[in-house]
Amino acid sequence: MITEALILSGGMGTRLRQAVPDLPKVMAPVSGNPFLYYLIKSLQKKGISHFVFLLGYKHELVTEYLNEYFQSIKKTFVIEGTPLGTGGAILNGLTYCTEKTVAITNGDTFFDVNISQMEILHNSKKSDCTLALKPMKNYNRYGSVTMNKDASIKEFIEKKEVSEGNINGGFYLIERAQLMTHQLPHTFSFEKNYLENKNINKKMFGIVDDSYFIDIGIPEDYSKAQSEIHNQI
Repeated sequence: MITEALILSGGMGTRLRQAVPDLPKVMAPVSGNPFLYYLIKSLQKKGISHFVFLLGYKHELVTEYLNEYFQSIKKTFVIEGTPLGTGGAILNGLTYCTEKTVAITNGDTFFDVNISQMEILHNSKKSDCTLALKPMKNYNRYGSVTMNKDASIKEFIEKKEVSEGNINGGFYLIERAQLMTHQLPHTFSFEKNYLENKNINKKMFGIVDDSYFIDIGIPEDYSKAQSEIHNQI
């Protein structure tokens, strides 16, 4: 069972400035609570008991909120002095974990994935990294991910107009020790420099999950979340 999760919580939310005050993205108000509230509640239901928050911009707002409203959860705050990119933040956060397999989620997306099914695939394939893929229609703001017949990741395709495909939902299961053995730079993009880097030897698989998904990175979807997300926890 997966019990540890890293939450990438350092984003500035610059694209939300017209709709949201000057806050970290995870603290954007959604239906009466910070967006982070829904992520935590959803992950708790899925068995996560240790939360590692990867913090940067205005980190004190996040830590103050969590210390007041989530006093009882086991939580670790990992604060960046300088931006490390998603990859550097993840590598740093993994040093505070103890489990063999760790979940990772973007702090600005809510993806109600079936972690149990994901873990079954991850273990059966002896995967180093497993991606939760969200099927979508008629999109152009996301890149697409294709798989081989055995569910291994075949290709990452750049953003373009797509009538139907699967996107990277920003939720992963990672083998902690395997990722930490690579000679990766101090600051790097997890997506570009690890997932999409064919020069890194890794077993990587995907699982398609059509559960509820929303990305509050743009005002349109942030507005949509106000009326939808409270039904998901």
